[in-house]
Amino acid sequence: MNDNKIGTYEFVAEPFHVDFSGQLTMSVLGNHFLNCAGFHASERGFGMGTLNEANYTWVLSRLAVELDDMPRQDERFAVRTWVENVYRLFTDRNFAVVDHEGRTIGYSRSIWAMIDMDTRKPADLLALHGGSIVDYVCDEPCPIEKPSRIKVSGGELVASLKAKYSDIDLNGHVNSVRYIEHVLDLFPLDTYKQQRVRRFEMAYVAESYFGDTLSFYRERVADDEYHVEVRKQGDEVVCRSRIVFEKKQ
Repeated sequence: MNDNKIGTYEFVAEPFHVDFSGQLTMSVLGNHFLNCAGFHASERGFGMGTLNEANYTWVLSRLAVELDDMPRQDERFAVRTWVENVYRLFTDRNFAVVDHEGRTIGYSRSIWAMIDMDTRKPADLLALHGGSIVDYVCDEPCPIEKPSRIKVSGGELVASLKAKYSDIDLNGHVNSVRYIEHVLDLFPLDTYKQQRVRRFEMAYVAESYFGDTLSFYRERVADDEYHVEVRKQGDEVVCRSRIVFEKKQ
């Protein structure tokens, strides 16, 4: 039964999708997750195209990724995705990353909301197609922790930038994947030479737009763990991130 509810999508780690170490970047993997979520939803009648006709759209609220390894340049890999839960205003969607040898090398948990494109307020998921979205709920295991509540108590201002053309997506606001890139850019190259990202989380709070000034506050909460808060125009929180590193073997 679960096989009909799980979508599997194959990719190749292209040369322009990997970093200096030859491994797929977190932002590209995150983009694949978002694309797979779209493919899976569209194939089952609740994708962006269908929602847009009714003036609704999907927005990503939280994302947590935990990895044992990353695909390397030119390697084939697959992303599997399924819906774990559906609530009135949110849905939980999970992902698994499978390498070219068929090993599962990582998992991700995400939380999504369907919003009204005019009011930007959450809409009732159980009213969509008579609640048929619940027919795709799947009990496939996802053995990583759910997204945590990220707190930044103060933190140091480490970067500031203005949202530019390449940051803006189809909805007219800063793309959720661009925040991933900006957050990971807060760390020097030497960090990535010595360590790898074991767990990465994003919690999206508000939207930002072209020309907004984004300020990045970073707090070290453990030897291998950092929390980041992104604020626009100096004070409004846009998103928060949690990054857990571990030494490379």
